[in-house]
Amino acid sequence: MNVLKINDIGRLGALNQYMRNIESREGNLGKKGLQRDKVSISSEAKEMLDAQSRVKDPERAQRIEQLKEAVATGTYYVDADKIAEKLLPYFKQTPGK
Repeated sequence: MNVLKINDIGRLGALNQYMRNIESREGNLGKKGLQRDKVSISSEAKEMLDAQSRVKDPERAQRIEQLKEAVATGTYYVDADKIAEKLLPYFKQTPGK
């Protein structure tokens, strides 16, 4: 014959603590009722979303494919003068100022 003994009455304290937490939370809210969650999107996140939409632009995707093909076939031309022109301001900066 199996005998079931229920001696652990300490678990009732956990239930009571749970109920007290609920009651105190409701008491803290008072007449306001339940507060709603809020979501805000930072300006950095908005910029990232804008960047993602630009990546999906079909014209941009086509241009990227053209560049990839030109590099793969060895027909991509790099204008060294333009690169030097863009890099020149970085080399003209005086260190420490």
